[in-house]
Amino acid sequence: MEVNDGVVIIPTYNEKENVENIIRAVLGLPKMFHVLIIDDNSPDGTANIVKGLMNEFSGRLHILERSGKLGLGTAYITGFKWALENGYDYIFEMDADFSHNPNDVLKLHKACAEEGADMAIGSRYISGVNVVNWPMGRVLMSYFASKYVRIVTGMKIADTTAGFVCYRRQVLETLELDLVKFKGYAFQIEMKYTAYKCGFNIKEVPIVFVNRVLGNSKMSGGIFGEAVLGVIRLKISSFFRKYPQKK
Repeated sequence: MEVNDGVVIIPTYNEKENVENIIRAVLGLPKMFHVLIIDDNSPDGTANIVKGLMNEFSGRLHILERSGKLGLGTAYITGFKWALENGYDYIFEMDADFSHNPNDVLKLHKACAEEGADMAIGSRYISGVNVVNWPMGRVLMSYFASKYVRIVTGMKIADTTAGFVCYRRQVLETLELDLVKFKGYAFQIEMKYTAYKCGFNIKEVPIVFVNRVLGNSKMSGGIFGEAVLGVIRLKISSFFRKYPQKK
């Protein structure tokens, strides 16, 4: 494999309006990133759009197709295992809908590659509330959810539910991915909490989060409920688990 600066994992479900543009934006960055799309059998043809671009971006664009909507967490776990098997040193989580600015991939990479972070989080709340075009109710729900997670877990992380993350390879090798339980947005909290308990250096990098313009949001009340109850379960189970420590 050519020298690269990491792989950006982007789960998709019905993202035909966004997927080509997000791929071009990430692969057009000045560093040599690769992209892995994990598509959950999108009925709108998202996967066919990706496959149509693979000749143009030969060796840099990859896709894993799954049988149906199996959850955000399992999509990322599948992607993490693939990335580790394929030798990537920096592995990113990112949304397909441009709520995460592709240029910020460079900031997260720098935090891990040059500034000593093991895990860099694109944080909406580390410097105020940097969210654009969300209804106020959703902003407040997200902001106070992160506060609640901080109180329950003891983590000093302002944006505990963030889905824009860079991991150094060693983090994902240490975290015991098969023990990750949550499938929805609580997955994001579980990954951060596990990395925290394993002793990794977690750094928040300020970003501006912009609500999607095209396509439909996958957020629901059930997802939020999983996060609220999941945090308590996470904390309780931590009393009975021995976490592997950063070497």
